[in-house]
Amino acid sequence: MSIQIRNVSKNFGTFQALTDINLDIADGKLVALLGPSGSGKTTLLRVIAGLEAADKGSILFDGKDLTDAHVSNREVGFVFQHYALFKHMTVFENIAFGLKVRKRRDRPSPSAIKEKVNELLKLVKLDGFAGRYPAQLSGGQRQRVALARALAVQPRILLLDEPFGALDAKVRKELRRWLRKLHDEVHITSIFVTHDQEEALDVADQIVVMNQGRIEQLGTPDEVYDHPQSPFVYDFLGNVNLFRGRLNHGRFVLGSAQIEAPEHLHAVDTEAVGYVRPHHLAIEREKKSGDVIPAKVIYTHAVGPVVYIEMKILESEEFVEAEISKNEFKELGLLIGEEVYVRPKEVRVFVPEDFVI
Repeated sequence: MSIQIRNVSKNFGTFQALTDINLDIADGKLVALLGPSGSGKTTLLRVIAGLEAADKGSILFDGKDLTDAHVSNREVGFVFQHYALFKHMTVFENIAFGLKVRKRRDRPSPSAIKEKVNELLKLVKLDGFAGRYPAQLSGGQRQRVALARALAVQPRILLLDEPFGALDAKVRKELRRWLRKLHDEVHITSIFVTHDQEEALDVADQIVVMNQGRIEQLGTPDEVYDHPQSPFVYDFLGNVNLFRGRLNHGRFVLGSAQIEAPEHLHAVDTEAVGYVRPHHLAIEREKKSGDVIPAKVIYTHAVGPVVYIEMKILESEEFVEAEISKNEFKELGLLIGEEVYVRPKEVRVFVPEDFVI
C-alpha cells in the first residue's frame, strides 16, 4: 500500500510539532523517519496511524483519503519501543489477541488462528516459545513477539516507533538485520521511527531526515549520507569536522590553505564553513600541495581496525579528528606532539544562509 501525506501540520498548544509535511511512500518500501528528539518523527507516525489527528492536511492510503478515518479502519499494525505485551498471556495468546477480539463475523476459527500463530512463530524464529510468558523471554525475543502480534492481523502498513530503542547495542544490530530480511520476505509497506543514524542507514530503503517539525531531506541512505543538502543533515548523519574560513571566487580559504569549491564560484570574501568527515581527512608528513593545513597530533586511540587521530589546527587552534586504518597508522608512525599536514579529500562548504531553518 502506498502512502501520500499532503500539507500536514500539527500543534500541541503553542508547540508546532509538524509544519507542512509532504511525503510520498511507495508500496512495499521500508522507510525510516530519522531525527533528534522533538523533530516530529513520532508525531508524524501517530498521525499516519490515526492515533493523532492532524490540524491541517490529509493522509491518503493508495490514493484514498483516510484523514478522518479511525485507527481501526486504517489496517495498520503498530510496534512500540517497550513491546506492550500482555504479561499474563503466553506468547501464543499475545500473538493471537488481535485475531480473537475481532467481531464474530470477521473472526477466524480456532484452528485457523492456531495455524496463523504457528506460521508467525516460525517467521520470527520463535518456534517452541508459544507457551512461554513475556517475563521468560529476552528483550529481543519480546520485540519479535510484538512484531508477530502486529503482523497477525495482516495489516497493509506496519508502523514501528523506536522498535529497538530499549535493547542493548549487540541485540539491536542483530534485530535490525533480521527486520530487513523479514521485510524482504513479507514485503509490507513499513515506516519506523529512530534517532539512531546507523540503524536508519543500515535498514531503510528510504530515509526521511526531520528537524523541528519539517523534512530536511529525503532520499536513499547513500543519497542523504553522501550528498547532504544542509548543515543539519551533514552534522546529524555521522561525525564531522568543521573548518571555518572564507570563500573567494570558487576557492575556500583556510589560513594558508586553499581548497577548490567550484559550487561557490561567484562568492567574494564570504564567510563559510567546510564540513569534512573524519575518514575524508588524509594525514601527510610533508607539504606537497596548497590544499593542506598544518596541525599537531594531540591524541590517538584505536577501536578495532580503526585509529582515531585528534589534532589541533595550528592556524586556528581548532580541533579536528581523522579516521585511518591501523595499517596506515603504523606506516605513518605518528607521535603525540608531532606536527603534520592535514588534507581534506572531500569538503562540502556551506555559507551562512544554509544554516537558516
